[in-house]
Amino acid sequence: MDGATNFQWNVHMSRLQLEEFPESIDGEEVRRLMLSHNFISIIPRSIEQFKNLIELDVSSNRLKYISDEITSLSRLKKFTAKNNLLDNESFPKELGKCQQLEVVNLSGNQLTEFPMELTKILTLRELYLGGNHIGNLPVELDNLQNLEILYLGGNQLVEIPATLGNLASLTSLGLSDNKLKQLPSELAKLKNLQSLSLHNNLLTTLPPQIIKLKYLGELSLRGNPLVMRFCRDLTYQPPSLLELAGRVIKTKGIAYREEDLPTSLIRYLSSACKCVNPKCKGVYFESRVENVKFVDFCGKYRLPLLQYLCSPNCAGPSPIFSSSSDSELSEDDEQVPVSRIKKVLLG
Repeated sequence: MDGATNFQWNVHMSRLQLEEFPESIDGEEVRRLMLSHNFISIIPRSIEQFKNLIELDVSSNRLKYISDEITSLSRLKKFTAKNNLLDNESFPKELGKCQQLEVVNLSGNQLTEFPMELTKILTLRELYLGGNHIGNLPVELDNLQNLEILYLGGNQLVEIPATLGNLASLTSLGLSDNKLKQLPSELAKLKNLQSLSLHNNLLTTLPPQIIKLKYLGELSLRGNPLVMRFCRDLTYQPPSLLELAGRVIKTKGIAYREEDLPTSLIRYLSSACKCVNPKCKGVYFESRVENVKFVDFCGKYRLPLLQYLCSPNCAGPSPIFSSSSDSELSEDDEQVPVSRIKKVLLG
């Protein structure tokens, strides 16, 4: 392939201070169009002339609008538009028609909602939406069964839908710098997950099922309340007389007729939670013991997990959680090697 033909196939026009989308080239011949670090604000309707385009990079421009004609690029596999000014209103509503897309990078924009059209692109393997203002994720995320990398760091997420656990091909999940207080236990279904980034959130606990992720080699937890309190935090509030009475009723199996009790008391008795210690038959209502223990994680490091117990006596050396490979809790937190702990805390 000579130089002229190569130029036609791969057009590099980055850092040329372009203010408009180029239209003076033979778009039909172009396969890769690189336009990053310019001043382009609009991808116009003329984008349709690049009908054989495989890769389009318009990152680090001033992009505010993408014409719907981009959906005519039936061969497009990689679309990068990070670090622009795109919001949900300026985004093409029919992007889901690009059924060859494998990589989409929209990080560093002004999206406040997860673009639903992305859930229709079943060929997606990598999706980057970090550094936006997204507050919620759709349950339809599990449509993306080929997704291997999902990066959502630096958003406003307060929860994660359980359906995310259905992404069987996922190897890397980035959720750092959000407002997550807890994670769904369904994440344990991500059997191929290798990297999980959770730093700088509001996590006080992790689902114990996470120890089943045998391929997970990178785990970042720094900047979470869980990390800041995990070494020595035992909070215990003496139970009220109501709770003590409720515990006796539940643990002794004392029979009662609902029609003889107030509705509020029936509701209270129904809220009893079992102690996580399998050797304990106790329950708690509101006065629980919060205690952090370590779990052997893949034989690489100790993972701090917050457990809820009914009594300080349940915080003894007996193992509370175990993985499928018979990994057990450390009997003495002080015996945990510092080098192992750092792998968890520093990510």
